[in-house]
Amino acid sequence: MPAPIRLRELIRTIRTARTQAEEREMIQKECAAIRSSFREEDNTYRCRNVAKLLYMHMLGYPAHFGQLECLKLIASQKFTDKRIGYLGAMLLLDERQDVHLLMTNCIKNDLNHSTQYVQGLSLCTLGCMGSSEMCRDLAGEVEKLLKTSNSYLRKKAALCAVHVIRKVPELMEMFLPATKNLLSEKNHGEILHTSVVLLTEMCERSPDMLSHFRKLVPQLVRILKNLIMSGYSPEHDVSGISDPFLQVRILRLLRILGKGDDDSSEAMNDILAQVATNTETSKNVGNAILYETVLTIMDIKSESGLRVLAINILGRFLLNNDKNIRYVALTSLLKTVQTDHNAVQRHRSTIVDCLKDLDVSIKRRAMELSFALVNGNNIRGMMKELLYFLDSCDPDFKADCASGIFLAAEKYAPSKRWHIDTVMRVLTTAGSYVRDDSVPNLIQLITNSVEMHAYTVQRLYKALLDDISQQPLVQVASWCIGEYGDLLVSGQCEEEEPIQVSEDEVLDVLEGLLVSNLSTPVTRAYSLTAIMKLSTRFSSVNRIKKVVSIYGSSIDVELQQRAVEYNALFKKYDHMRPALLERMPIMEKTATNGPTDIAQTNGETDSTILDTKHLPSITHPASQVGRCNYHICFCLAGIPPMTAYNKNGLKIEFTFERSNPSPNIAVITIHATNSTEADMTEFVFQAAVPKVCSFPSSRLVNTFRLHNPQSISHISFPLFSFGYT
Repeated sequence: MPAPIRLRELIRTIRTARTQAEEREMIQKECAAIRSSFREEDNTYRCRNVAKLLYMHMLGYPAHFGQLECLKLIASQKFTDKRIGYLGAMLLLDERQDVHLLMTNCIKNDLNHSTQYVQGLSLCTLGCMGSSEMCRDLAGEVEKLLKTSNSYLRKKAALCAVHVIRKVPELMEMFLPATKNLLSEKNHGEILHTSVVLLTEMCERSPDMLSHFRKLVPQLVRILKNLIMSGYSPEHDVSGISDPFLQVRILRLLRILGKGDDDSSEAMNDILAQVATNTETSKNVGNAILYETVLTIMDIKSESGLRVLAINILGRFLLNNDKNIRYVALTSLLKTVQTDHNAVQRHRSTIVDCLKDLDVSIKRRAMELSFALVNGNNIRGMMKELLYFLDSCDPDFKADCASGIFLAAEKYAPSKRWHIDTVMRVLTTAGSYVRDDSVPNLIQLITNSVEMHAYTVQRLYKALLDDISQQPLVQVASWCIGEYGDLLVSGQCEEEEPIQVSEDEVLDVLEGLLVSNLSTPVTRAYSLTAIMKLSTRFSSVNRIKKVVSIYGSSIDVELQQRAVEYNALFKKYDHMRPALLERMPIMEKTATNGPTDIAQTNGETDSTILDTKHLPSITHPASQVGRCNYHICFCLAGIPPMTAYNKNGLKIEFTFERSNPSPNIAVITIHATNSTEADMTEFVFQAAVPKVCSFPSSRLVNTFRLHNPQSISHISFPLFSFGYT
């Protein structure tokens, strides 16, 4: 066979290809020639063919058929063959393929070879792709080479030992005796660097090793001090800094050794201060060392002054022109803001400026850090900046930014008016991006702010006149107008100049929402309910009846059901309408305890919400003096007796059973006991019926007088129809 072309010629030929198809054709042709040569067992050109195969592999073409040829080259006595063979093994083989186990004996022989370069090749290969089985078999040879006087081999043996420890951690103790003299070497690149890497790996993987090597802290401090105090050394100098790679490695090892240990941290405080103050910051090399220094200071038990110095370094990083350095600084400050809040606060203005950065990663980190810096003292200023950011930021940021503003405002709001104004500003700016729970949360905030009802409904009404595209804002506005529409038309706002608006104008706005293409089904439901609520607050009842009746035939099932029920209230249960459509009570969230959620109210009213998987949900949204309203939702499961309410002399108990003649009937017996000396009047009972029940109104109301000592009322609930006795 003719001699195969050389690697250089193959590279030159492939580079002349004008299209990918032409390149593939060249590769396929050469691969066919290489396969033929392998079949002929051509030992003369095997090395050349494998080298070309490795180049094709680097281009992304399959080269697995050369794996066994690599093993043949490794077994060769020629150094040039071994070099290509080991290189091919590292590129084409890994521990997932059983072929690599055939190399074990060859590597073992080469680890004991008389030539250091052959030993170096075998150490590199074992450290690159050695499996756990190979590492167990060859760890003894690696440990011997780690003790040799040859610095070239000791360096490679230390790196190979790192791989062995990662694969088989239980072999770690084997290398412990060999580590005693590793740090005494004076050759930076040959031994010290790889020794620190080995010690770091052992400390990270074993608490016992960590305790053992803490005694080396003074020695590491000495080495680091010599590095920063030494003069120019052309062999290890990088941009005017002596061996920055070794400095970084030592700082990382000191960080591990000093974490959680007072003595070790105390021993390294001075040298860390020296590195932080003496390192040149004009080049990236110096910034890398400073960054590792900052991380070490933050992780160990360092002095407070040293921590302030570290945060100031990160503050200087924020002014750097390099985006990567600014991003690293923001990320590091975000990790430390909880422990060193005051020190980070000093750089607040610089952090806020990063919100204007063009890089999206920097803007996101700056936004997260800005929210972490918000407190009761700076809430107004920070919210001003964050609201400005919300106005101008990309849509990807709006949801997270809006949520952050909501949480910060809820926690640190200086006043309820400021809180409401801030949330409304967010809804106006980014209403379409807020979370689903934002609407009920704002409604609860408005409900609890009694003195702000007139102001809030006026602000929301004006917001509706300007823009109805932000659906969460429209939903909150509709709810508020339905609840406090009488305050809107009365012009009783004291917080700002009241507006003059008529009942018809308010109804025009709400009807406009019902027919607007911008309104979602949920928004239309809010609007229809608001119009219905206004039937007890406005005098335009006939107009409201007409609007409600129109939607009794709506194609939207939810809207249709609401309209049908509201029509039933107008026709059959008009005497119940004022009680059903009264204002919502003041509610406040409290902690949840087990399966029962307790929500208590302010002033003269209180409420209790009982909710479990197997019990009905019983709510007392308004228990005024001598009056209780109940909303009862039931389920099909067997329900034990329960005490629903026991306060102020009134005790309400429920018992549950199925009706014998009709198993589809659930009988709920209410025992209401008055233990006070006076009668309780206006005792109002309301029952909320789920959608599966065919009852024309979703509520049932009856009024009792509870005489002393007690009065018992008995009611029955069929599961698919509603009965009352």
